[in-house]
Amino acid sequence: MSTELLKVKDLKQHFPLHGGILFREIGRVFAVDGVSVSVEKGETLGLVGESGCGKTTLGRSMIRLYRPTAGEIIFDGLDITRLRQKELRGLRREMQMIFQDPFESLNSRHTVGEILEEPFLIHKIGTRQERQRSVAELLERVGLSAGASQRYPHEFSGGQRQRIGIARAIALKPKLIVCDEPVSALDVSIQSQILNLLIELQVEMGLTYIFIAHDLAVVKHISDRIAVMYLGKIVETTSSERVNSHPLHPYTQALISAIPVPDPTISREKIILSGDVPSPVNPPSGCNFHTRCPVAREICRTTEPLLERQPTTEDHQVACHFAGEIQLL
Repeated sequence: MSTELLKVKDLKQHFPLHGGILFREIGRVFAVDGVSVSVEKGETLGLVGESGCGKTTLGRSMIRLYRPTAGEIIFDGLDITRLRQKELRGLRREMQMIFQDPFESLNSRHTVGEILEEPFLIHKIGTRQERQRSVAELLERVGLSAGASQRYPHEFSGGQRQRIGIARAIALKPKLIVCDEPVSALDVSIQSQILNLLIELQVEMGLTYIFIAHDLAVVKHISDRIAVMYLGKIVETTSSERVNSHPLHPYTQALISAIPVPDPTISREKIILSGDVPSPVNPPSGCNFHTRCPVAREICRTTEPLLERQPTTEDHQVACHFAGEIQLL
């Protein structure tokens, strides 16, 4: 029996650019350009990469906040790729999102109680008394007092607001939650508290996470598997342990070299990538990474590498013509 909860195949999310007097389409942003990945029930898939690589767009496309340009999205055995908004409404109970900015994602004019009660109202769940009881239980579940329901978002700290965002996401007991950089706007001391809360809720509720971040150290802490993205494509995916101990793609190796080592007696040479990330409006030919890769060769400039399983292990896929041959770390 399959334990696959979500599967995307050759997913593309392109956004048109308009300009000129007639406001015609003059180009496209290739935000996500042919991604195939799956997520098992109960696991955490980490999506990591530099800002602008398409992580957030991929996460939102996976749960159909965007209508994909091409490809397939299979959620719990159902093809949701072309479902209309009315047909998706029932599925929203099973797919939720935790946003990066806990203040902007909460309605400042509503009390916390009203914010947390809204999902139950939209889906017509319970009486008023039952909804109020559910709100109190949600607040206590994320480490806040039931009395917090009478206060407004601006009265809370950043970490507390993110706890409210998490409470809203788990209100309807979803199967899948996309966590869009949920700790990047928080102090380091608060980050660990939120990460531990997410782990506890996953165990208690059997949740499945897609965890998006640009910090590989944070993603490694919470994820079972990690997918590394660069310019709209996945370039490497494997287990959390293996991506740190045996990274095969030069880009992944560069990301790992930037992680601080918590031991002053150990030094790690950083891999400095030259140039900036190319524009997603006009991505390079061949391998997207060849313009910054320190070991690029002629084939990298002309032929796009496929994301292929490595012969050494079943769960390690890399999109590089010379995977395994190059070790920069």
